[in-house]
Amino acid sequence: MVSVGSKVLQSRRHKGHSSVEDRPMGEENGSHKSARRKKGMNRRAKERDFGSGRDVFGKSSHGSGKHAKFLKGQDTKISKSPIIRKQVDPMTTKYFSDIANLFESNGVELEERSVICGNALEETIDKEYELATDYIISHILQSLLEGCDADHLCGFLRSCSRDFPLIAMDRSGSHVAETALRSIATHLQDEETYSAILETLTMICKVIVENPADLMYNCYGSHVLRRLLCLCKGVSLDSAEFQGTKSLTNVAERLNLKTSRANEHAHAQQNLGRGFPGLFKDLIAGILICTADDKTLLVDQFGSLVLQTVLKLLAGDDEELGQIIPILLGCNKETIAEGNTIEMTVGHEVKNLSIETSYSHLLEVILEVAPEYLYTDMFNKIFRNSLFEMSSHQCGSFVVQALISKARHQEQVVLIWEELGRKFKDLLEMGRSGVIASLIAASHRLHAHEHKCCQAIATAVCSADDPPACIVPRILFLDNYFCCQDPSSWKWPAGVKMHVMGSLILQAVFRCRNEYIQPFVASITSMEADHLMEAAKDSAGAHVIEAFLDSSASGKHKRKLILKLQGHYGELSMHSSGSFTLEKCVTASNVSLREDIVKELLVVRNELSRTKHGPHLLRKLDIHGYAYDPDQWRSRQASKQMAYNEFRAIFGSSRTKSSGDDSFPTDTDPPKPAFANIKQMRKEIDYRLSSTAQSLVKSDFKQHEQRAEHHSYKGNDLKKRKGPGEFSSTHLASKATEKGAKNKRPFNSFDNSDKKRRRMDDPAKVSKKKPKK
Repeated sequence: MVSVGSKVLQSRRHKGHSSVEDRPMGEENGSHKSARRKKGMNRRAKERDFGSGRDVFGKSSHGSGKHAKFLKGQDTKISKSPIIRKQVDPMTTKYFSDIANLFESNGVELEERSVICGNALEETIDKEYELATDYIISHILQSLLEGCDADHLCGFLRSCSRDFPLIAMDRSGSHVAETALRSIATHLQDEETYSAILETLTMICKVIVENPADLMYNCYGSHVLRRLLCLCKGVSLDSAEFQGTKSLTNVAERLNLKTSRANEHAHAQQNLGRGFPGLFKDLIAGILICTADDKTLLVDQFGSLVLQTVLKLLAGDDEELGQIIPILLGCNKETIAEGNTIEMTVGHEVKNLSIETSYSHLLEVILEVAPEYLYTDMFNKIFRNSLFEMSSHQCGSFVVQALISKARHQEQVVLIWEELGRKFKDLLEMGRSGVIASLIAASHRLHAHEHKCCQAIATAVCSADDPPACIVPRILFLDNYFCCQDPSSWKWPAGVKMHVMGSLILQAVFRCRNEYIQPFVASITSMEADHLMEAAKDSAGAHVIEAFLDSSASGKHKRKLILKLQGHYGELSMHSSGSFTLEKCVTASNVSLREDIVKELLVVRNELSRTKHGPHLLRKLDIHGYAYDPDQWRSRQASKQMAYNEFRAIFGSSRTKSSGDDSFPTDTDPPKPAFANIKQMRKEIDYRLSSTAQSLVKSDFKQHEQRAEHHSYKGNDLKKRKGPGEFSSTHLASKATEKGAKNKRPFNSFDNSDKKRRRMDDPAKVSKKKPKK
């Protein structure tokens, strides 16, 4: 809740007076342009990469043509009806300032606060626009709207419904509008207020539908309109899914590192209630009519965000998407009515627009949510035979990545390979490594041309005269290698951060079958120990080593790499990235090699325990158990390995077995129920054995402490002492057994202490908690 008192009223008003309060609406266009420059979408067209300021499709991407027409049209729309906001009278200003000071003093009970908020909102009647767009009073209005009941909230919105678009397009007023909509969302579960809310939103939507372009073109109004769409749909806008931000989740999905978003829309869209389906359809209809008449909305940054939100909210509704997507692609209404979804003539126009940043974002969402029949139609009529040409442009390459990642059939991957398979080196030289990573992931997912993709990426970085050992290092430093004037003389650059997309390419390669990745296995196992250590300390490089240790490569090759790190296990454990790599090394090792790792960690146990990740690693590897009784630790490790082997013999398939591998196998194909059970069993075996070991160690320590206490007891005569204070060894053993039995978890339980790892530097992980089901 935001509240601003009179103590800061004078100074803040002085700052905002000339820029906001008495300025016509039309003069805010300059601030909109500034906001557009600040709100870059992490991707801009670089004309100079392609010569003379012209794009790859032969159209100028400077200030002429369609984009210039769009800018001119936007300025006209925003400034066509300038409105002068009246100055707020001093008595009203003092009234709201006193309310803010009252709230700041915490002298109001919770019951009284709602009454005060309602009474204050009644004083805003016929002055909503002036108060909501005032820089100071708008903050106070937000507090009032958050604290009032549903009746006063709806009354405020109904009173200002005619001015709602103007309020939403103001820098300060947009926050008031969003706060009001957010407050309405909190009352959607109440059946008594549903009809009043429906009536209120109906009045607002009728005004917006008259001319939605005003809101769509405006940087503030666009966000309010998106929140209104989500409110009518009955979902929350607070997730990044509908914020218009480019999250790393997209990259994770395209590279098979995360489940497809189409299967998780029910979780991503946090349900706020039953929503308002009628109003939602009316808003979409008005937006589409406006878009069909004004195509410049497609290439406008804020208009594109509104359309992206519409598509995401309709994900899964194939019937509606089948009508909307052709309109966004520029098809005629007559053609859509006849059943011909996409005309061949629109392909050239779509490809030309795909070099625009905003439209390329829109195309990505279209490809993500498009029904299968529509995706196939787009693939054949728009993108086919133009993939390399589009990939050569920075914005177009993201569209191609979305197209590849959503391929449905092997035949489509084959067609994509025919266009791009022999162009891997050209794409890497242009910095389009994301296209290659998406193609490798798609070929693995659909089992089409996996071997050819692996061969092509190896050939792109390693010529026939170069040793195969250079493949992995060059991919780890893609930019550095291809920027080198003499690639044949390139050497490992010490202290340079490794290439993230190169790391993702290698991770995708190591998920392929063992026979396909032999050049990469030979390369990574022949790396020098110093280079391996540097890679393990780098987050991108560490993921590559872990992917190799999880791959279908033989245990002999994995242990060869692990032995190169010998003598550095302790140093590696002190790094957050290296600690996870060390866990994978332990999993891929036999018992003797695990013991060597544990011995080195035992030396740095005290320093490791003071790090953030140290306690988990010490517990995971049972360092304390080894320090207390090495023989018992070896016995537990042997029992654990035997349990793994027995379970693999019963439930594992021939595809999960890797020749000569002492570690538990890893399936390189898409997860299946049997594979999930294997992982679950492995965690359960780990937990049961480690918990038993910990309970035994604790009981032994307790026994020693109790014995020491008895020896130091006054009199020091244990034979004569009888009663409750006497603890025999048999009694202690029985207590330890009972405690161990109580600490054992059910068979289906998991170790909750094994938390999700590396949220910040792993693209597959997101920093958000999973929504509750």
